[in-house]
Amino acid sequence: MSVERDENFVPRTRSEYGLPPENIAKVNDYHEMFEETPIYTLLRMIFMQVLGWQYYLFTNAMGNQMYPPWTNHFQPSSPLFKPHERNGIIASNVGLSAMSCVLYLWTREVGFHNFLKFYFAPYLLANHWIVMLTYLHHSDPSIAHYRAKQWSFLRGAISTVDRPLLGWAGRFFLHNVSHDHVAHHLFSSIPFYNQPYVTEAIKKVLKEDYNYDSTNTFRALYRTFSQCIFIEDEGDIVFYKNKEGKAQRVLAPGALDNETKKLI
Repeated sequence: MSVERDENFVPRTRSEYGLPPENIAKVNDYHEMFEETPIYTLLRMIFMQVLGWQYYLFTNAMGNQMYPPWTNHFQPSSPLFKPHERNGIIASNVGLSAMSCVLYLWTREVGFHNFLKFYFAPYLLANHWIVMLTYLHHSDPSIAHYRAKQWSFLRGAISTVDRPLLGWAGRFFLHNVSHDHVAHHLFSSIPFYNQPYVTEAIKKVLKEDYNYDSTNTFRALYRTFSQCIFIEDEGDIVFYKNKEGKAQRVLAPGALDNETKKLI
């Protein structure tokens, strides 16, 4: 993951939370900022899973901080888009408006109850799976985050984790994108049905560096939500820290002095 380049689920830093420097911070400083009841954590998770996608599109929440506050994905002049992309955004907005009109007319015919049952509920479920999949593959205590001096395409591509999301059902209905996410990052243009073969080849190359997590998906979601809190402002390779200011992984002493590792 690139701290500067990533567009969503970009980690917040120690200074953005107003935390004391690491060398003088105490456990109570972290608890005062992050401590919350499990039910509140659950409510935040539900909000992210149900409305997180729309909230991100309208406000760029958890997006890159280089954009102004309240940057949204519907404004053609948004700094998110290049000038040649703006006509596409206008066309997209026209399509969304037309679909909204169709839904309104259809709801008048079939009733609001049927709208909720046949359209809105499936829509929220689709939102849930999109957000869960994206969040879990780009936010994990084991994933390194690189700043400009240490980032490369290859490092960024393998900074993810393969997960058996929903087992066989996830492999079938989500077209391997969760089971073979490392392959998706490295070779985004290959057909989904070839991704399992690519994953097997990747395992042979990466060996112990291949990142796979078989944790139950919903347990992994709660773990990531409660463990991936912030990163340090300093350091070219950093890992998420939890509510007590501790990282599950740390950079090995002298790792950046090894020229071979710099090429990975």
